[in-house]
Amino acid sequence: MSGRRNLEGQVAVVTGAARGVGELLARKLAARGAKVALLGLEPDELKQAAERIPTDSAHWHVDVTDFEAMERVAREVKERFGKIDIVVANAGVASGGPFVDSDAVSWNRVIQVNLMGSATTARAFLPALLESRGYLLQIASLAAITPAPMMSAYCASKSGVEAFAHCLRAETGYKGVKVGVGYLSWTDTDMVRGADEDDVMREMRSRLPWPSNRTYPLGPAVDRIVAGIERRSAHVYAQWWLRGMQSIRGYLPAVIGTVGQREMRRAEPLLTSGGGVTTGLVGAGGAADEKSRSSREA
Repeated sequence: MSGRRNLEGQVAVVTGAARGVGELLARKLAARGAKVALLGLEPDELKQAAERIPTDSAHWHVDVTDFEAMERVAREVKERFGKIDIVVANAGVASGGPFVDSDAVSWNRVIQVNLMGSATTARAFLPALLESRGYLLQIASLAAITPAPMMSAYCASKSGVEAFAHCLRAETGYKGVKVGVGYLSWTDTDMVRGADEDDVMREMRSRLPWPSNRTYPLGPAVDRIVAGIERRSAHVYAQWWLRGMQSIRGYLPAVIGTVGQREMRRAEPLLTSGGGVTTGLVGAGGAADEKSRSSREA
C-alpha cells in the first residue's frame, strides 16, 4: 500500500520502549493518535515514558525472550485496548569485539534477545494481528545488509531477523497482515554511545567509509520509521542512503572480507596492548538486560 494510513485510534505495541528508538517511536506514534503499549525491561523508565504519552497508553515490564510472559502480555494488551493493529519488534542488545575473545554468555544473549526475542514477540502477537489485518515491523539494521568484523553476534542476529521477517511476509500477507523490516545505521542511542566508549570499537567505526561512519540524530530516523508504519511498508529506511545499499549488498561480503582483514591487522596492537575490547552488553539497555537476568537468577 503506497498511501499513508491514519493512525488515529490504532493500537500499537512497541518492544524495547523504555529508551532510545522505542521510547521516541512510542511518543511519535501517540502524537499521530495511536494508543500505545510500551514493553521493556526497565519498569521505572517505562512508567516515565508512558507518562509522557498524550494518548491512552500502558506499559508492561517483560523480557521478550520469555515466551510465557509475552503470551500473557499479548492477552493483557488485547484486553486493555480491545485490539492490536501494529507491533514493532524493536528490543535489542549488542556486544562487540573479536569472536575468539568474546564472552560466550553475552554473545549468546545478543542472539537470544535480537533474534529469538523477535520471534517470541511475533509468536505472541500474530494472532491479534491476524484478527486486525495489522502490521508487524521488525527493526533490523545496516548490520543485516553488510557484515562487519568485531560485530559477529549483532550482525548474525540482525541478518536473522531480516530473513525471519521476509518469511513471515510470505506466510501472512495473503491473510492481510503486512510485515516490514526497518533498517537503521549508527543512530544516537544509548547502545551506540555505549559502543563508542570502547577505544578500539570507536576507532574502527571512525574508519568506515562515508556515510556509514556517521552517527545520525534519533529524531529524523524515528520520523522515517513512523512514515513507514503509516504506509505499512515492506522496507523502512531510517537513513536515506540505506536504500541504495540493497543494490550492492551482494558485493559487500567480499569487500568487507578484504578491507576488514586490513583493519583488524591495524587494530591488533590496540587489542593486545589495551587489554582487548570490553566484553559484555553495551550501553544502558545492555546493563538493564544484565540486571534483569541477574535478579531472575538470584
